[in-house]
Amino acid sequence: MPVKKKIANAKTKITTIEMELAIAEFFDIRKNIIVPNISWGLSGMHECDIFIIKKSRYAIEIEIKISKSDLLADFKKKHSHVDNRIKEFYYAIPIDLLEACESHIPEHVGIIVCERNGRYNSITTRIHRETTANKNCRKLNEKEVLKVAVLGTMRIFKLKERILNLTKMKIK
Repeated sequence: MPVKKKIANAKTKITTIEMELAIAEFFDIRKNIIVPNISWGLSGMHECDIFIIKKSRYAIEIEIKISKSDLLADFKKKHSHVDNRIKEFYYAIPIDLLEACESHIPEHVGIIVCERNGRYNSITTRIHRETTANKNCRKLNEKEVLKVAVLGTMRIFKLKERILNLTKMKIK
């Protein structure tokens, strides 16, 4: 029996890291401060998969979900992604989850969809449903903006350290 080979451009499940990179590109890392995995450092802030600070100093939170069960589990959290420092809130999901998940996402929450396509298996990102802006939101102050920027810088150097360690392991 012949072994089936995986076709290079076959549709494969989109990973969290691929979604993070596609979302960072979509929101333009040259124009906004974009930091993944904020879980400490901002007083009283809940964990955010992606935290974006726009030039206006208003923040966007994006929660990435790669399965329906992951999305449903998020609704059991105490914080409900409510914070007066977050103006816009979105769930980001792969396009193939849209039909199963859309009805579970509250109407005021935006939906971003990511889809694998093209010759190079790139990820396309688009807003499927706009969010309703938090009217009680305030701009981040300079100290908070700086803290998020510092957290992002820390992530860069931790990743570089990991890459270096992996490179050293391969050489051995």
